[in-house]
Amino acid sequence: MALPTQIYERLERLGISLGDVDERFVRGSGPGGQKINKTSSTVWLRHRPTGVEVRCQAERSQTANREEAWRELCDRLEHRAWAGVLAARQARETERRRTRQKSRGQKARMIDAKRRRSKSKAARRPVADD
Repeated sequence: MALPTQIYERLERLGISLGDVDERFVRGSGPGGQKINKTSSTVWLRHRPTGVEVRCQAERSQTANREEAWRELCDRLEHRAWAGVLAARQARETERRRTRQKSRGQKARMIDAKRRRSKSKAARRPVADD
């Protein structure tokens, strides 16, 4: 059974080879009676390097379930890749904000706050005997 070319293209973009994915056809569960208990129409996929698993039993057809499972696997792996990219970008942005130089107004407010704080602390000092 061949997959649609879109799925092959998505896997290629993600850098995933078909050999990294385990594909099994298992018997389904749930309502459906004798038909669901006798046929192995449920598709189970696992990407070994990441451990991402997908199980699809949406349709009665094994072929339709297989296509849906591969689409879902691609979606999950793409989401995982984008999450890593966004986390790295956010870390760089946080570091940039932390190390940037303060503006003149910010420095002035900071010094003003320090002066006020030192005045309130000066009131706590013991009275000097002359």
